[in-house]
Amino acid sequence: MNNSSATQLKSANVLGIGSTPIVPVHCRFQGKEMSVWLKLESSNPAGSLKDRTAAYLLADLEARGALIRSSVIVESTSGNLGVALALRCQEKSRRFLAVIDPKITPETCNRMRQLGAELEMVTEMDETGGYLLSRLHRVKELLRSSPNYVWTDQYNNPANPEAHYLSTAPELYRQMGGKVDAVFVAVSTGGTLAGVGRYFREVSPQTKVIAVDASGSVIFGGLPRRRKLTGIGSSRKSDFITPDLYDCHIAVTDQQAFSMCREAAVSGIRLGGSSGAVFYACVQYLASHPEIKTAVCLCADGGENYESTIFNDEWMRQNGFLAYPEIPQIADVHILGEGISELHDHVKR
Repeated sequence: MNNSSATQLKSANVLGIGSTPIVPVHCRFQGKEMSVWLKLESSNPAGSLKDRTAAYLLADLEARGALIRSSVIVESTSGNLGVALALRCQEKSRRFLAVIDPKITPETCNRMRQLGAELEMVTEMDETGGYLLSRLHRVKELLRSSPNYVWTDQYNNPANPEAHYLSTAPELYRQMGGKVDAVFVAVSTGGTLAGVGRYFREVSPQTKVIAVDASGSVIFGGLPRRRKLTGIGSSRKSDFITPDLYDCHIAVTDQQAFSMCREAAVSGIRLGGSSGAVFYACVQYLASHPEIKTAVCLCADGGENYESTIFNDEWMRQNGFLAYPEIPQIADVHILGEGISELHDHVKR
């Protein structure tokens, strides 16, 4: 571990990031019984997996001497990283500007503002039908406009995957007693998948690493399409992911992810959109791979930022997601028995 890595790891530990719960969920899917473990990153201080990423990105800037008193930290974000960076910057009395887009939820915007972040929204779609490339274009304009702007650059900074190689993956592996048949990871920048994949390739090469993408994302070569899911999928390919780091990828639609979130909520478990996508991909995979006995879903966040969207019937209806209220492939998913009280404690925030 180099000095920068050691600084980042120490920073995350000091900030109380990590040690998030991992709890068992028993399900029925397409008539088959299965057990799944949920790694609940909503228990981090800012409420998501991105707490780890933010701590490492900022520690990297500090270790490189990239920040001065007049610096304004800037990042393009769909939500969770913005909240995590806002919290870290508030603690360090630093200015933070989040470049966002219309897909972000009102809850997330409010949380960033409450933490002192400045918000700038891009409204013009890029050529893929999304906003990511437009957000990145605006960040680069800001960087050219003044040397005071300093970009954490979650898309290229190796501190992003390092956060999950040094923090997320070893913690998950340790909590599972070194027995993980498969781990399911949502993909956006690719930093989480790259870090988790690298760790398991080195420590437990028999573990299947499954990448979960959004339908309409181009990360794995799909055709771009508009999508409502946030925190998963991308309009550009990842600079971190190489084919050796994962075994396969599964694309999940908005409808499937949102329906899984709402199905889980019936049992009192509120998951964010990308977590719903990962959970859906997991049970779908397990239905045709009975040899997998210990499967872990890395759940990036909980449902608190989605009350106006995924858990709002009117929003779901307006966007066509309640046109077919029963989804046969997930209608028989149930959260049963063991782990329910722990799930209530950690997910109902």
